[in-house]
Amino acid sequence: MNEIMSGLINVLSIWNLLALAVGMILGLFVGSMPGLSATMAIAILLPLTFGMDPATGITMLTSLYMGAMYGGSILAILVRTPGTPAAAATVMDGYKMTERGQAGKALGISLISSLVGGIVSGIVLLTVAPLLGKLALSIGAVELFAIAVLGLTIIASLAAGSVIKGLLAGSMGLLISFIGMDPITGTPRFTFGSIYLFDGISFVIALIGLFSIPQALKLVEKDKEVIKASKIKDKMLPSWQEIKALKGTLTRSSVIGVFTGLIPGTGGDTASWFSYNEAKRFSKQKNKFGTGHTEGLAAPEAANNAVVGGALIPTITLGVPGSSTTAVLLGGLMIHGIMPGPTLMTEHAEVTYTLLWAVLFSSIFLFVLGLLYTRLAVGVTKIPGKVLAPIIVLLCVIGTFAVNNSMVDVFIMFAFGIVGYFIDKLNIPVAPLVVGMILGMMLDTSLHQSLLIGDGSWLIFLQNPISAILLFIALISIFQSTPLFDKFIQLYNKRLRQDSK
Repeated sequence: MNEIMSGLINVLSIWNLLALAVGMILGLFVGSMPGLSATMAIAILLPLTFGMDPATGITMLTSLYMGAMYGGSILAILVRTPGTPAAAATVMDGYKMTERGQAGKALGISLISSLVGGIVSGIVLLTVAPLLGKLALSIGAVELFAIAVLGLTIIASLAAGSVIKGLLAGSMGLLISFIGMDPITGTPRFTFGSIYLFDGISFVIALIGLFSIPQALKLVEKDKEVIKASKIKDKMLPSWQEIKALKGTLTRSSVIGVFTGLIPGTGGDTASWFSYNEAKRFSKQKNKFGTGHTEGLAAPEAANNAVVGGALIPTITLGVPGSSTTAVLLGGLMIHGIMPGPTLMTEHAEVTYTLLWAVLFSSIFLFVLGLLYTRLAVGVTKIPGKVLAPIIVLLCVIGTFAVNNSMVDVFIMFAFGIVGYFIDKLNIPVAPLVVGMILGMMLDTSLHQSLLIGDGSWLIFLQNPISAILLFIALISIFQSTPLFDKFIQLYNKRLRQDSK
């Protein structure tokens, strides 16, 4: 208890509060710029923390992490360009609300959802971090494969209008994720002899191309989309009644975010799609998802900010990074002479509990500074489409080049942009393709590792109780997505009506 209070007093010092503010402003800016990621920004700013007190430096980087997770939704909502991979699911309903002239409301719901997700993850960090950290050790390759399979069932629910087109897009995503060296055998796959493809296709680069370039081309073709958004008069913050209507979605998505972040190798992008799918599954208005529905916007936004706390749990308690961003934070702790692990909370209690409180307080800074920053960001919608389009393309080129300092990546980004443009014209949903890319590598690696553990036997997935339960849930999810299930429900309801008569 003394350590917790010591951390609270430490985080409330003037320097740490200033670090929280600076980190949040930088995070909001980085997140709202396509191609720039929290991982990249933390890696660049890490040397600046060398001269700081370890608690102050880590506090600033944690605040940046939280701010970047929300900042990615700003452009996703305003101009259909996700600033970060975690904001890809936000595009589904957020941009539709902007098209209806509800950009202010969409941004407000996004901000409230991010606040709730951040607070939930902060509370979890402060209360059950050691317990959940041990739980992460029980999740191995077999369980990860089952999680990936369960995640792929999302594709059917995201296939708006046509399940066939959705499965086609999802298959394309899986194939793209397999490009590069086999993670287990080291064998090149689908590289066509090009050494530039040996490392595979960067998910960030593909995402920029799929979402940003088609939108830039659409803005050139038709300038009216941005004009609609520039005329918005609605207030940003939703009413208390609107927030109450979303309480179930916010709670469920925040929990999903925490537990997804807890699993090493996953992140805000995976959590966003999981929460979006579950929000749709539990919703009474499933047909409204993808048309500008508030539940479809609130779910991914709460989840991707809740991931921050979840990903920090194994990082702090076990020294195992829960995401690429926390891996950089882990390096920051080690550079300051702090070794993460089970003894971190006793040997370096002051720094650790300052970090835990920083997650909670950064959510409050997110709400205040995010409200001010977002009002400025709405000005983006007043820029004419023919002016905004080349700016988007320029930012895409800069962001893509910054990933690996390679012009080849820029060409790959443009290739994905052209593919994304024609996919959009053919009314093929992009979301299943993105999900396929996210889960493809996890599926591939965990399948190889699981079969090695089970000496080639596929029964390993049924012998493990956790994976067996997850695969059973996946089977039910697939059945629910088929027309046969809808007919079964119709017949069941008809029988109930007949019995009631």
